[in-house]
Amino acid sequence: METYTDTRGDDGADELWLVEHDPVFTLGQAGKPEHVLAPGDIPVVRTNRGGQVTYHGPGQLVAYPLVDLRRRGIGVREFVHRIEQALIDTLARWQIPAVRKDGAPGVYVHGEKIGALGLRVRHGCTFHGLAFNVAMDLEPFSRINPCGYAGLQVTSVLKSGGPATLSEVASVLVSELSTQLGLRPEATAAPPPLLHALPLPA
Repeated sequence: METYTDTRGDDGADELWLVEHDPVFTLGQAGKPEHVLAPGDIPVVRTNRGGQVTYHGPGQLVAYPLVDLRRRGIGVREFVHRIEQALIDTLARWQIPAVRKDGAPGVYVHGEKIGALGLRVRHGCTFHGLAFNVAMDLEPFSRINPCGYAGLQVTSVLKSGGPATLSEVASVLVSELSTQLGLRPEATAAPPPLLHALPLPA
């Protein structure tokens, strides 16, 4: 991800990487160790993304949009807004009402966080991205102060009445991100597989 960002040329294709991580807590640049309450056997890794502490694990869809903002004519704040809107529109596909919160990036359903953002921009190009709780064990979030907020509750697509299959959610999310960012996914015969770099040419 970083290597691609650091070595891509001005004409390098934008890409969207979709992954499902093994259990891990990550601390962003603003992350404070005291927000990791009781990690137990789950490793804690410091990263250079923005934001505080979060959890990644099976059943969560993590998307890394590697986008040249200069070429797209999009500012960082607008980029965040568009990613949030893509999550909101994805959830609307299953009639799940999601909203933003002022001063707290991400997407929420009935006050519970369902999508988190942690971005980094270098030379006008983005890396890191978003974490979308699809059908996962939410217990590990109780071992931290999610995003630095004590007592913040989290939820998932499945818990909110949506599907349990990551590939089904990924297919919709790719479509909505493409709409928001003005991209065109490479044609595939099936929903984009996880652990696959999907080129998004202009």
